[in-house]
Amino acid sequence: MTGEPRTQTAPAAPGLKHRHLHFIALGSAIGTGLFYGSAEAIQAAGPSVLLVYLLGGAVVYFMLRALGEMAVRNPITGSFAEYARAHLGGWAGYITGWMFAFEMIIVCLADLTAVGIYMKFWFPDVSQWIWVAATLLIVGAANLASVKVFGELEFGFTIIKVGAVVAMIIGGAAVLAFGLSGAHETGPHNLVAHGGFFPNGIGGMISAFILVLFAFGGTEIIGVAGVEAENPEKSVPRAINTVPFRILLFYVLAILIILMINPWNTITGEESPFVQIFDALGVTWAAALLNVVVITAALSAINADLFGAGRVLTGLARENLAPAIMAKTRRGVPVMTTVILLAVLVIGVVLNAFLPEKVFTIVASLATFATVYVWLMILLAHLASRRGMTKADVAKLEYRVPFWPFGQYFAVGFILATFLIMAWIPDFRLALGVGIAFLAIMSILYFTIYRRSRTS
Repeated sequence: MTGEPRTQTAPAAPGLKHRHLHFIALGSAIGTGLFYGSAEAIQAAGPSVLLVYLLGGAVVYFMLRALGEMAVRNPITGSFAEYARAHLGGWAGYITGWMFAFEMIIVCLADLTAVGIYMKFWFPDVSQWIWVAATLLIVGAANLASVKVFGELEFGFTIIKVGAVVAMIIGGAAVLAFGLSGAHETGPHNLVAHGGFFPNGIGGMISAFILVLFAFGGTEIIGVAGVEAENPEKSVPRAINTVPFRILLFYVLAILIILMINPWNTITGEESPFVQIFDALGVTWAAALLNVVVITAALSAINADLFGAGRVLTGLARENLAPAIMAKTRRGVPVMTTVILLAVLVIGVVLNAFLPEKVFTIVASLATFATVYVWLMILLAHLASRRGMTKADVAKLEYRVPFWPFGQYFAVGFILATFLIMAWIPDFRLALGVGIAFLAIMSILYFTIYRRSRTS
C-alpha cells in the first residue's frame, strides 16, 4: 500500500542543533574514501579521477536534493526508508532500510580497517585487529550515550578534519607557488606528463567509479539526522545546499593539488595520499599530524554510520519490519539496536586478524553496491512522489529539486551504469553477487515473515 508517509512522533527534545546537522552533512563527505580510498581511485584512473569525482558529486547532489524535498515536506523517523514505503510500496521501504543498515555496517568495517592501517605509521609491528577492537569500544560508547553527545563528538571530529583539508590545500598551494618540493617536479604538467590525462584509458576512469562513489557513501545520513534537528525545514536545506561547494573544495581541489605535487604514478596506496605528500617533502611532523587527522576522519565516519543505521533500523522495528527489541530506545538512543550493530562489527576485528591486506578493497566494493542501491531507491521514491502531486502541490513545495526531471534521470542512469560496471570488472563481481544475495535473502524474509506479521 502506498501513500503519504505515516506521521510519527518526532523526538520530544531534538538533540541536534543546526550547527550539528551542518557539520554532520559536512563530515559525511569527508572520510576514509577521501583520505585513503582516493589512492586506489587515483591508481585506477590517473588524473582523470577528477572527472569521476565531479560526476559522482553531481549524482550525490541530485539524490540529496530529492531527499531534502521529501524531508522538508514531511520530516519523519525512518527517513528515506519510510518515503520508499509510502511511494513505492511495503517491500521497497523494508529493503531500503535494511540495505542502508547493510551499507553502514560495511562502511564501518572499511573505516575500522583504515584505522588499523593508519596506526601502522607509528606502530608498524602491532597487529591491525588490536586497533580495530579499541576503536570499536570508543565509538560504541559514544553512540550509547545520547544524541547530544553524538552530535558534539561529530562536531569536534569534523572541525579537525575540515581544518586539516583546508590546511593541506593552502600548504599544497604554497608548495606549487614557491616550488618547495625537492622530491618531484610540481605543477599542472603532472596532470598530463605521465601517460596523459587518461593514462589507463577510459576503462581506467570507469573502474574508479566504484571507489569514488564509496567515498560519497553516507551523505544520505542528512535525512536521518534531520528529524532529530531543531527546525528541520530550515536546517536540512541549508545543510544540503552546501554539497556542491564541499565536493569542489574537499574532493576536486584537494585531489587536484595532490596530483600536481605528486605525479599520479607515485601515489602508492601504502598510506594516505595526504600523508604521502608531506612525507615525500621531508616534513615528518606534518605527516604525523595529518595521520592523526585521517584517524579522526575514520572515527567520525564510524560514529555517524552507527547513528544512521541505528535510527533507520529502529524505524523499521516500529513498523514490525525488524526484530521488536530494536524498537526500544532510552533517552532517544536505540540502545539495543546499537549493541546489536556493535556485535556485528566484531566481524571487522576477525577480518583484520586474518585478511589485513585485502579487507579494505573487499568491503569498499561491497559498500558501494549498498550505497548506490539506497540512492536509487531515494531517487525512485522521489520520482514517484512527484507523480502523485498536482501542479498546485508542486508550487507549494518549500524546497524543490533543480533541473526537474533531467537531474533525477541523470542520477538514476548513472547508478544503473554503476551496477553494469560492477558486473563488467572482475574485481567487483563478488561484491555485486553478495549484494544481490543480500537482496534476495531479505526479500524472502519480508514475504515469509514480516509481511505476514503486519497483516495478521
